[in-house]
Amino acid sequence: MPPGLPPRARGEQYDHGMADFTQTTPGWLGADELSAARAQLPVLYVNAVPVRVDEGGEVTHVGLLLGIGPDGVVTRTLVSGRVQYHERVRDALLRHLEKDLGPVALPRIPASLQPFTVAEYFPTPGITPYHDPRQHAVALAYVVPVAGDCRPRQDALDLVWFSPEEAVSELVQQDMPGGQGILLKQALAHAGCAV
Repeated sequence: MPPGLPPRARGEQYDHGMADFTQTTPGWLGADELSAARAQLPVLYVNAVPVRVDEGGEVTHVGLLLGIGPDGVVTRTLVSGRVQYHERVRDALLRHLEKDLGPVALPRIPASLQPFTVAEYFPTPGITPYHDPRQHAVALAYVVPVAGDCRPRQDALDLVWFSPEEAVSELVQQDMPGGQGILLKQALAHAGCAV
């Protein structure tokens, strides 16, 4: 889930499921430390909208992760996750894309890391269009073309490709919690899609 269910509620499951990793990797917070930090500080995230493009660079498809939210409801989310201490934004993007889409997704990270927007997720609904009940999170958002074979990993059930028109339909948007549907629409507008 996204911030808003930041960048995917996967954050918490991943933190708890990697006990050995968290103990040996500098800059990775344990569950209690993460909870304390979330209660006191905004947390930096990256959001990535995976897209397929044609030879002319036009977006032909958008990839959305299919998952089950904490309440048992089916959700569609973007690739997202925290930036670790002492980690470059470029490296965080690559790490989360590989974690969510698999090692052969072949993402093309932009040469310039200027995000198309900065999304602020608040635990209090209504401050911005983005909501995350766990924390105040700030997410740098990117459109990232992928050329390889994408196979979801971690807690995603599937990765579904939609045309830009399908992705902004009410049917798909209603399954995108925490304002991620709005973020997706912004990404497509940034990529020049007239939807």
